[in-house]
Amino acid sequence: MPPEKSPPPHPAAGRRRAVGAAPTPAPAKGRAGLRPLPEQLLGKLAATDTRPAVMLLETLLLPGLAIALGLLLHPQDPIWSEGDFPWAWFAPVIVALRYGPLAGLGGAVVLLAGWLLANVGHYDRFPQLFFLGGLILVLIVGEFSSLWQARTRRAENVQLYLDQRLEHLVRQYYLLRLSHDRLEQELIGRPMSMRDALATLQSVDAQEQDPAQGAQTLLRLLAQYCQLESAALHAATDDHAEAEPVARIGSGTDPLDTRDPLVLQALETRKLCHISQLLTHQQQTRYLAVAPLLDLGGEIYGLLVIEDMPFFSLQDENLQTINLLLGYYTDGLAMQTLARPLVERIPDCPADFAFEAQRLAHMRDTTRVPSIIVALEFLPRAIERGLPSQIERLKRELDESWLIAGPERQVLAMLMPLGDQATAEGYINRLEGWAQQKNGQPLAEAGIFPHVVPLDGEPLAVLERLHRMAHA
Repeated sequence: MPPEKSPPPHPAAGRRRAVGAAPTPAPAKGRAGLRPLPEQLLGKLAATDTRPAVMLLETLLLPGLAIALGLLLHPQDPIWSEGDFPWAWFAPVIVALRYGPLAGLGGAVVLLAGWLLANVGHYDRFPQLFFLGGLILVLIVGEFSSLWQARTRRAENVQLYLDQRLEHLVRQYYLLRLSHDRLEQELIGRPMSMRDALATLQSVDAQEQDPAQGAQTLLRLLAQYCQLESAALHAATDDHAEAEPVARIGSGTDPLDTRDPLVLQALETRKLCHISQLLTHQQQTRYLAVAPLLDLGGEIYGLLVIEDMPFFSLQDENLQTINLLLGYYTDGLAMQTLARPLVERIPDCPADFAFEAQRLAHMRDTTRVPSIIVALEFLPRAIERGLPSQIERLKRELDESWLIAGPERQVLAMLMPLGDQATAEGYINRLEGWAQQKNGQPLAEAGIFPHVVPLDGEPLAVLERLHRMAHA
């Protein structure tokens, strides 16, 4: 009789495994019972170091190690110049893969020095083809490494920019959600709404005032909206805070205790810390909460130190509100600082547009990632039909717009981050389709003429060119 077949597995079993967590595999062992190297160790071995001393040490050490192994395994020809395979060239190739062609050439020079020392008096037997082929291989590998390192750096910078924009959008989203919740739950008991608070913060840097006055305005706003009774703002750097406050509210008069565990923890973690989050509860602190003022790039501007507030206000929602308002304030400080030179020269330019132009120009200079501006020129017949405002509402999420009003025409400048000529052409083609669908005529007949302006050179020169376009 044929052997009985085992019943097929139930169909739900596969679904449970696909939906649930995958089972943890048992650690693989070899014949001797040894476990494989952990992934963290392999990652550290593959990681490169940017310090010149470490790079030079690896450039000299790896070929030297190859020569030492050759002397141990093949003493009559330590670099295998006459062997079946040039094993010694693995060392310069690895160096070139890690640090580029110059480091690989350095490793090749070490091999050459090893051959010369091992063949003193026999230089007539120099293996020219052996070293020529090895140098060509090292140069090719090094060029490949340099190309991908440049692409990696460019991708990392683009990713950093997108992360900053995402962080900005996340902050705006939380502020909007929080404002909606507060309007529903506490509008009657609150002296102001979140909309009023954000409007106040926007006006802090829009006005010409010294930093101390702006810090005092921020503290008064926090005291009014978050029920702070005694707090102070202190200037701070990466790992140090000034003892004397820039602004203060309440009855506190003592200088900041820079060795307080809550202050040190906030500087180290770059996050808002309150009294229940002390790493060791045996430590004593005289503050209720300490919050760093960080912008999108992670630069610290100062510390908010809260000494006294109502007991029922020391809860997560209120602390999150404090953190978001501080982030909104420091973002405005960074934006105003970067955009101020452009806004002073061109007062009509919005601060957001000038800030984004400065940041994208810096990215172009450092990583060669381009950005593009599409300037749409509107004739009077297009302005009378309200086309500039309609097209401005069609912008993409990441784009910044600037509507420049001239005596006879208007120019709508659309700044497209990380875009090139193809991006501008795609946007213009989309507008052509929109115009055909809405009015049954192309852009030119509707009185709209697009111009593509690359964001190259100084941002001020590009913005002045846009401004002249509307006032020509």
